[in-house]
Amino acid sequence: MSAGFTNLFRVPEIRRKILITLGLLLAYRIGFHVPIPGVNYHQLQVLSDQTGGFAFGIMNALSGGALGSCMLFTLGVMPYISASIIFSLLVKVVPSLEALSKEGQAGQKIINQYTRYATVPICVIQALFVILGPMKDATASGVIDAELFASPLYKLGILVTLTTGTLIVMWIGEQITEYGIGNGISLIIMAGIVADMPSMLTQLASSTEGNWIQSVAQLIVLYVLIVVGIVYVTKGQRRIPIQQGRQMRGRRVYGGQRHYLPLRVNQAGVMPIIFASVMFIIPTALDKLFGTTFFERAFAWGGFWYILFYSALVFVFSFFWTSLMFQPKEIADNLKEYGGFVPGLRPGARTAEFLESVMFKVTLAGATFLVVIAVLPQVLSSNVPNMPPGLAMFLGGTSILIVVGVILDLVDKVNSMLVMRRYEGLGEAGAGWARRSATSGSGSSSGGRGAA
Repeated sequence: MSAGFTNLFRVPEIRRKILITLGLLLAYRIGFHVPIPGVNYHQLQVLSDQTGGFAFGIMNALSGGALGSCMLFTLGVMPYISASIIFSLLVKVVPSLEALSKEGQAGQKIINQYTRYATVPICVIQALFVILGPMKDATASGVIDAELFASPLYKLGILVTLTTGTLIVMWIGEQITEYGIGNGISLIIMAGIVADMPSMLTQLASSTEGNWIQSVAQLIVLYVLIVVGIVYVTKGQRRIPIQQGRQMRGRRVYGGQRHYLPLRVNQAGVMPIIFASVMFIIPTALDKLFGTTFFERAFAWGGFWYILFYSALVFVFSFFWTSLMFQPKEIADNLKEYGGFVPGLRPGARTAEFLESVMFKVTLAGATFLVVIAVLPQVLSSNVPNMPPGLAMFLGGTSILIVVGVILDLVDKVNSMLVMRRYEGLGEAGAGWARRSATSGSGSSSGGRGAA
């Protein structure tokens, strides 16, 4: 492991990518200290902590931003993520976009451009939400001057500032993806989540008084167990054997290889939890808009009805997202076209039925796993003494899934870069692969010399 980390900085190209990634992430965090004019930020933060509640917490986790802080990067990358989700759905239902996505890299480049254009109006809508939400509350509390806030020009300036901030964050993410290591948008979201950890731990230590060492130790053990479970399920696959048909050409036999079609247990990723969380944010916003407390009382965070409906929504969206992204008929047709088949099954419709049946069972297991992760923050905050809600959300829900998923993806990409250069990877699997490749390469070359 230590040799793998040393090799990261031994290769100039990898070292340069790491430094570029860290520098851009640092620039992203600096944006949270660039203020919007006319706001008393210390008083606004206190007000946001008192009134933000669960909605701000979950939206901050999804966006990598800090709604209620009224800084340059307040919106984070949530508008861009929303636009990406919209186009992921449209690609599956709009024939022209579906045809465009099948054109390879050129088509994907055009879809990415459409996604950037759609980010701007979503930025405007979410910026209006910030202006009419925390900033309006701050004005009523005297944090912002009432005459200044009443000016349409001032509100327009805030609108442009927040939109520009999101576009800068989007550009930083794309630069990390192109010149750094890993997916830039995912790294930005993870950076926003991890950046809140020191304040959460400080809050936990202050609330536990003399037993803070025991509380932190229990928290670390709990976190390790949760991470191990998430890694196990995230890496879990149901592998379906695929046999290639044999063809005789002269005296030679071509094809006949056997490989596998991997079906991930958690095929939908974090998307079902995101959709379910948004569905609960909407009623809360309606309550605030009409001045009622019906949804707030009926679906109180951590209550029985909240957990019940939240779990049901996660289940529904798990199957919904998987059905959009996984097309058994298309896979079966592709296998039939290229001469592949599942042993014991007739190519075509019978194979499609089998794939759909297997995917249903796998999705059922993945949806159950997501439900456990989704309701974990409510369970921890209700049963663990002195557990801050923000820290409980970090140990479950979208936060832990995003952090673990991004780290696993980052490790895989770094390992592939090291192995390509005959260096040992960060783990034993990568190191063994590198050694076997190097040994087989030297053996084949010596064999070639002997034959010569």
